[in-house]
Amino acid sequence: MQKTDFRKTMTALWQPSAKDFSIVEVPVMQFAMIDGKGDPNTSAEYMAAVQWLYSVSYGLKFMSKKELEHDYTVSPLEGLWWADDMSAFTAGERGNWLWTAMIMQPEWITQAMFDAAAEKARAKLGTPPASLRLEPYDEGLSVQIMHVGPYSAEAPTIAKLHGEFLPANGLAENGRHHEIYLSDPRRTPPEKLKTVIRQPVKRLR
Repeated sequence: MQKTDFRKTMTALWQPSAKDFSIVEVPVMQFAMIDGKGDPNTSAEYMAAVQWLYSVSYGLKFMSKKELEHDYTVSPLEGLWWADDMSAFTAGERGNWLWTAMIMQPEWITQAMFDAAAEKARAKLGTPPASLRLEPYDEGLSVQIMHVGPYSAEAPTIAKLHGEFLPANGLAENGRHHEIYLSDPRRTPPEKLKTVIRQPVKRLR
């Protein structure tokens, strides 16, 4: 049986340097996505979204293995973050944060398979979030770095990315702040958490 390990095939996107910013071209990929609002540390809506995404993602993995004889590793949780007033985001006013929680799905996963996995998850979790969907995401040119440490300590790195690296390299923001959570916070000490911080950009010159 064929098995794909995305942690090995997507190394350039999931294992950037923790010392230096890097510029990458991110291909179009499809994701299971759910939108919401609020502090991810306390929001029941966010916790439910994560539960739904993993339930559907593992359902798709088992379906792919059984029906297509193609096994794969389930991808890590990712998040897009922003706010209607971006000062709320930069100031850490988490209650006003808007987010899209998402998990990348292999290109051979179809809408019919996704619908079937969501229906199976419904039996366990109840009514799905209204925004649950399978959708392509085209991020394109981006700057990224690996953050090692607690999520609460990301601010200096983000500030350096926006305040120093982008202007010094003739780049400007061109999309939502993106994080990829490579570590399981239930099993990993905060100081060892690995998070890819990514910002879609456009060239100014």
